[in-house]
Amino acid sequence: FTSLNHDMTLPEFKFIWYMEYSHRMWGRAVGLAYLLPAAYFWRRGCLSPPLQRRVLALCGLVCFQGLLGWYMVKSGLEEKPDSYDIPRVSQYRLAAHLGSALVLYSASLWTGLSLLLPQHKLPETKQLLRLRQYAHGTTALIFLTALSGAFVAGLDAGLVYNSFPKMGERWIPDDLLAFSPVLRNIFENPTTVQFDHRILGIASITAVTALYLFSRKIPLPRRTRMAVTSLLVVACMQ
Repeated sequence: FTSLNHDMTLPEFKFIWYMEYSHRMWGRAVGLAYLLPAAYFWRRGCLSPPLQRRVLALCGLVCFQGLLGWYMVKSGLEEKPDSYDIPRVSQYRLAAHLGSALVLYSASLWTGLSLLLPQHKLPETKQLLRLRQYAHGTTALIFLTALSGAFVAGLDAGLVYNSFPKMGERWIPDDLLAFSPVLRNIFENPTTVQFDHRILGIASITAVTALYLFSRKIPLPRRTRMAVTSLLVVACMQ
C-alpha cells in the first residue's frame, strides 16, 4: 500500500491476507500430520531403525520448510534501496522454498510407496541399469526446471514475452546477457530467466519422451510401465 497499491481497498487486502493465512494454516496442518503420527508409531514401537531415521529426516524437513517459508516472506517486507517499484520476495528464497517442498513431497511419496507396495525383484540387466540411470537424470532435469519456474515467478519473468516458440520477433532476444557480470543474468535478468525456463521445459519433455520410448524396448512389470506412461501423459499436460 505504501509503495505501490495506494488505492487498495480493505476487501482487496483481506483477500491476499486470507490467501497467506490459509497457506500458513495448511502448512501447520501438514506439520501436525507428520509429527503426531510419527510420535504415536514411534512410541508404539512400530518403526524399524531405518524407518525411524527416515521419519526423523522427514519431520526435520517439515520444520525446515516452515522456516524457509518465513525467511522467504521476510524478504518481501524488507526495504530495498535499489528497487521501489514492485515489492516482491527474493527469487532465491522462493526457489529454495519450492525446492524444499518438492524434496519433502518426493521423499514422503517414496517412503509411502515403499511401505505399501512390494519391491519388484528384476534381473540387473544392462538395459535396466541404463533405464534406471536415465530415469534419475530425467528426475534431476525436471527438478531443475521446476526451480527455474520459481525464478520466473519471483521476477515476474513470464510477463516479458508472451509469444512461443520465438520471444517477440527473435529466437534469441537481444537483452539475454544485458546484466554484468554474465552469471547474474541466469538468476536476475527476467529475459534470461524466461529463456532458460523455456529451454529446460523443452529439454524435460524431450527427456521424458525418450525415457518412455526406451522403456518400451525393455520387459517391465505392469506397475512400472503404468508409471512411465503416466509420466509422459503428465509431462504433455504440463
